[in-house]
Amino acid sequence: MLDLILKNARLPQGAADIGIAGGRIAALGRDLGPSCEVRDIEHRAVLPGLVEAHIHLDKAGLLCRCGQADSVQAAVAAVSALKRDFTVDDVRSRGAQVIEAAIRQGTMHMRTHVEVDPRAELRSLTAVLALKDDYAFALDLQVCAFAQEGLTNDPGTEALLEQALAQGADLLGGCPYTDSDPLAQIDILFAMAVRHDVDLDFHLDFDLDPDGSQIKTICDRTIRHGWQGRVNLGHVTKLAVMTDGALRDHAAMLAQARVAVTALPATDLYLNGMDQGHRAPRGVAPLHLLEGVTVAVATNNVMNPFTPYGDCSLLRMANLYANVMHLGAGDFAACLRMITDGAARILRLADYGLSVGDRADLIVLDAATAEDGLATIAAPLMGFKAGRQSFDRPAARLLRPVAGALPA
Repeated sequence: MLDLILKNARLPQGAADIGIAGGRIAALGRDLGPSCEVRDIEHRAVLPGLVEAHIHLDKAGLLCRCGQADSVQAAVAAVSALKRDFTVDDVRSRGAQVIEAAIRQGTMHMRTHVEVDPRAELRSLTAVLALKDDYAFALDLQVCAFAQEGLTNDPGTEALLEQALAQGADLLGGCPYTDSDPLAQIDILFAMAVRHDVDLDFHLDFDLDPDGSQIKTICDRTIRHGWQGRVNLGHVTKLAVMTDGALRDHAAMLAQARVAVTALPATDLYLNGMDQGHRAPRGVAPLHLLEGVTVAVATNNVMNPFTPYGDCSLLRMANLYANVMHLGAGDFAACLRMITDGAARILRLADYGLSVGDRADLIVLDAATAEDGLATIAAPLMGFKAGRQSFDRPAARLLRPVAGALPA
């Protein structure tokens, strides 16, 4: 006896019914047998729950407090000035709004960076760890203890990162370009990650100068420590302005070291090249050209100085990436993988996908195919987390006037 059958689903491999039992996909095909419940999804596209590989819950929703910024440095400074006044309740409230929006947009797995330093101390971490429990029914949350404002130049941060791991953070993150000694920060974080057996996620190369990339350093350290498949790089916008040859060389380094890259289109477009006016380059890492590299697109920031907008739609982010990179319908499947399979590999999710035996973390789009869903930024109509429905978003419908009815 199955727990649930989703009839008339449109999967990437074709039309099928999906049988769910014990929180997993138990069968695919037709005539799947008896079930406690049957839902006809009327030939709509089904995807595995979307994966948000890079977001900042702790500093979302700050735009009303500090306004916009005209550079990465100004955005960091604006948030830094606010962090001493962050409370657990404040971060928890703002983070909950973002998580709920993300769930409604089909996200079921998320990695959030949480700033840990002498200004925020561990208050934001405490709030986000509470959110991890609050929303476990609909979303799996990975927490990255993150040094935003440097490490060697910010006494006390290293000890706080250690405490964060002890209190439940899942991995470590750094930002070498804000550190007075970027190489030392990289080495400290690798050593700490190895001691604690956790993954690493760096903000890296966030500018439009093709020189001075830290990619080689990261790849060398990854191989030296045996951390292949456990390191992700966010932004990496230097890749957007490298020559073809340099881009191929750096892609080869990343592929050899199995270091992943996550582009953040909304933030990268907004902050990069602002001083160049209408001639500004795109400033988004060309993920589709990084052969052999695991890649993702993600949201990054929502309604703060880094990104003064956002609705937490990963379909919108993948669509934006396709627009920016002039990618057509033939590339839509690859763009979808940047918010599903690729991002899932970065988070090292087990049993993720649409095969028998995978976890029944599924969303239904208001579209006939997943590619149509990407092209139209279709609304997710419902989601099933471990086979249990976790959100509902009824399709919009037109209310036509009744023939012969008098106007009100």
